[in-house]
Formats: sequence, C-alpha cells, structure tokens
Amino acid sequence: MVLAGNPNVGKSVLFTRLSGVYAFSSNYPGTTVDFLKSKIKKNGEWYELIDAPGAYSLKEEAEAERIAARLVEEADVVINVVDATNLERNLYLTFELAEKEKPMIVALNMWDEAKKEGIEIDVKALSALLGVPVIPIVATTGEGIKELMDILPAARVPRPVSPDHERRWEEIGKVIEQVQHFSYRRPGWREFFQKITVLPVSGTLIGLGVIAGMFFLVRAIGEGIIAYVTEPLFNGLYLPLLERLSAALSGHPFWHSVLIGKLIDGQIDFELSFGLLTSGLYIPLGVVFPYILAFYFLLSLLEDVGYLPRLAVILDGVLHRLGLHGYSVIPALLGLGCNVPGVMATRVLESEQERFIMATLISIAVPCSAQQALIVGVLASYGVAPILIVYGTLALVGLAVALLLKYLVPGSRPSLICEMPPYRLPFPSALLSKLWIRLRGFLVDALPIMLLGIAGLNLLFLANLFPLLAQAVSPWLARALGLPREAILIIIMGFLRKDMAMGMLLPLSLSAKQLVISSVVLSMFFPCIATFVVFLKELGWRRLLQGILIMLASSFGVGTLLNFIL
Repeated sequence: MVLAGNPNVGKSVLFTRLSGVYAFSSNYPGTTVDFLKSKIKKNGEWYELIDAPGAYSLKEEAEAERIAARLVEEADVVINVVDATNLERNLYLTFELAEKEKPMIVALNMWDEAKKEGIEIDVKALSALLGVPVIPIVATTGEGIKELMDILPAARVPRPVSPDHERRWEEIGKVIEQVQHFSYRRPGWREFFQKITVLPVSGTLIGLGVIAGMFFLVRAIGEGIIAYVTEPLFNGLYLPLLERLSAALSGHPFWHSVLIGKLIDGQIDFELSFGLLTSGLYIPLGVVFPYILAFYFLLSLLEDVGYLPRLAVILDGVLHRLGLHGYSVIPALLGLGCNVPGVMATRVLESEQERFIMATLISIAVPCSAQQALIVGVLASYGVAPILIVYGTLALVGLAVALLLKYLVPGSRPSLICEMPPYRLPFPSALLSKLWIRLRGFLVDALPIMLLGIAGLNLLFLANLFPLLAQAVSPWLARALGLPREAILIIIMGFLRKDMAMGMLLPLSLSAKQLVISSVVLSMFFPCIATFVVFLKELGWRRLLQGILIMLASSFGVGTLLNFIL
C-alpha cells in the first residue's frame, strides 16, 4: 500500500497517523532517494505501508519522480493524498496514477483548511467522476482516518483517462467545474505573511533573519546539550568506567592504544586520546550529535510550518548562478555550526552533482563554530584586519571553487520547482517521528563509519606514519607557505580536529602573517575525521577522492599565494 501525492500535501502526517512510531527509512536500491515504510494491521491483516517521495508527475524527469513511479508500479493499493485547497493542480497526478490501473483511494486532505478558505467540494460527484472512493480527511487531527481505513477493501481501479497532455487538462477543468465551488472570504494575517515572505525585498530580509536565527539557535541548542547533557554524562558517569578499564589494560599497550588511546598528562582526554571508547564515542555522540539534533529539529520545524520552500525560492536566483540550488543554504548554514551535519544535509539537494559541489564547498570554505572561535581567539590580539583577511579569503575561494565546479562537474542541475504550501502549525507527532528517523539514520549509518575511521587513524599513529608523512612534505611546504616545519605537522594533524590544531599553533609564536596563512590552509585542508567519513558515506570513494584533490590543490595553492601577497 503506497501513499502517493504531490509534495506538501500532508502525506508524512497521514503516514505517521497510520503507522505511529513503527516506521523506518529505507533507501531505494541503486539510488540516493529515501522513503518511509511501516507495517500496519487492519481487520486482522497486515499491510506494508510506504510513503513514496512527493512528486508532481510520474514522468520520471527527476530521481524522486522515478522512485515514486516505481513504488506505485510495485503497489497493490494506492492511496492518493490530495490537497483539498489546491484540487486542480493535484488532479494531474491523480490522472497519471489512474493510468497505472492500480486499485486506488483518494484521501482528500486538509479538508478543514478548504472550508476556511471558502472552498466547497462535492465529494460524491468527485468519486463518481474518478471512479474511486474519495474520503475527506484532516491528517493533523485524525478526522476521516477511520473511514479511510475502513474503505480500503473497496479500493477500485480508476476510470480510464486520456493519455494526451492537453486533453487531460481539459478533463481536469471539466471535473473542477462540476465538483468545486468558491465563496468569498476576507484575507487574513496568514495570507499577508505568505505574500511578504516571497516578495524580493521583504522576503530576502526575512530570509536572512531566519538564516541568522537558525544559525544561532543551532549553536545555542547544541552547546546547551553539550554543556548540560553530554559532558556531564561522559565526565561524570562514563569517565570513571574508562579509567578502570585503562588501569586494567596497562599491561596490554596495543589494546590500550586501540580502545583508550593516548593518555594526556596521565589522564584520559576525550578529544585528544583518540581511542575507540574515548574519542571514538565522544566526538560523534558528545560533540557532533547535539548539533545534528538541534539542526534536524529546526529543519523539520521549518518544513512542517511551510517556510522552507519560500527560503529556497528567495535564494535560488543567486545560488543558481553558482551552479547551486536554493536549498543549498541549508547545508551551508548548518556547516557553520558543524561540518558533519552540513555534509549530511546535502541530501536536501536533488542531483548527485549538486550534493558533491556543496559537500566540497563546506569542507573547504565553511569553518565550523569551534574552529571559528579559535580563529578569532588566535588572531584577535593582532586586530580586526587579519580576521577579515581569513574570512574574506575563504569567501572568495568558496565563490571561485563553486564557479569552477559549475563547469567542470557534468550532470543535471534541475531548476527549483516547488509548491508554496500555506503556513500551518506543525503536527507534533509527525515532527518528532521525522526527527527520530533522521537521528536514527545518523546513529546507524554515520556512527559505525566514524568508529572505523578513528580505529584506522589510531593504527596509523601506532605505525608512526603521521610524523613520517610530515617529515616527507614539510621541507617544500614550509618554503611555499612561509611556515616552520612544526606548523606543517600541526596542519596535517588537523585531519583529526581542526579546532584543536588551531589551538596547537599558539605555542609556536607565529607572526600575524603566518597565523593568517595557517588559519586559511587549515580551514581548506582535509576535513576533520568525522566530516571525512560522512563525506565518504554520503558520496562514495570516487567523489571523496575528487574532493580531496580539490582540497589539497586549493588549500596549498591559496596558502602559497597568500605567502607572496601578504
């Protein structure tokens, strides 16, 4: 049983109503498109319920449309979720679903909003014209859900429809004339706010305010969770257990190095020890997870309220000139808090090419909040100018790399076509269900890869490969960048944690020029280990290697240029 419909018609809310919390995200084989599925029981029978990706058409021009079409082909019953406030546009997909000759039911959602807007729909006439049961529902309140489930056995194959595009729109027009009528309603504050959020000037100002607010909220919530939840748990409850294990493993140096890592001044340091049970768990769960939780909560809230499409449309004109998508602002914004959820958030982009470009830009030109704090702290004593040079250089490099990749990375970049849904209050259960599915995806997918990455990194340290690498490249890099060899080793160690590497530059007594070069190169160099493994998971080895080449060439090229200019 497949829920099919346009984006923003309330499919996810209906899915949550029907399935509760017993849902999980699945990846369609051979694609990057996720969909939700669950098992529900009705009249003693079990049904597999699938929430297909939202699609305006089944013509398979976009990846989401292709997956929606395949899921419909595989379905025994289709529940077509239709927005009652926008019947004419929704019926085009209904007619395409009719071509599939699958037993179908039409769930006429947002019935309450249609009444508020003065829209009257003759449900019996619509059912007769389509040849399938039509049930008015309000997914957010549960109205009509029981009737929808009770009528499942009565699902029927729709009446035949014309395959001709123009004839189909004529038939839709005739249906609308017979079943839909309007009565006047005075516009309210919601309509006024919907209008000003898409106008060029007011929409841009509101959008910038939302971006700034979201950035500060992600940081505030993430830092709050770290300060009051994860750090007390790790330091108060988990650390004593590790100290006992460390003492027990004192006679087994290999396993101590793998599990606990290196002791710093005789103590376990969750950020620097780099054992599987220390940094391996603390970095993803104690540092990264709080920011991911904050971001996905706010992102889900913006989605369910109906603002996210408006923000994307306002910014799409500028970003498309860079070969990016309006929704690219979301991963870029999150990357300023933490690069890991920033790379994961590239999933909101439609094409693989756009995801690769955005993930590379985040890794190169978007320093995380911890690194930003140390950049400002290290350079503050030299005045504002060095800080502005660092951020100005990163911004220019980001623009240049985006323009370069626009022409060098082939592939489709679909235009932004999205519906402007009305503003509405979020449905708490659907919001929390969506949040849990996304967080579970991070824990199941990203956490094991991070642990493997840290384990591999630990083995490299045990084999003494990092110092050997630094010794091999530091002579010519030191000359090109104008830095001491010790700084080159620290930059290479930035692969572990860039913010920690920034702090390690302080004892070297570098000049302002050297600190600027170090800050820029460190920001553009390899992403930290957590971002590295998530990049690999999201985009694969081929794209990761391409990204690494871009990062190495741009970071050391720009660093060398700064050495000659400054």
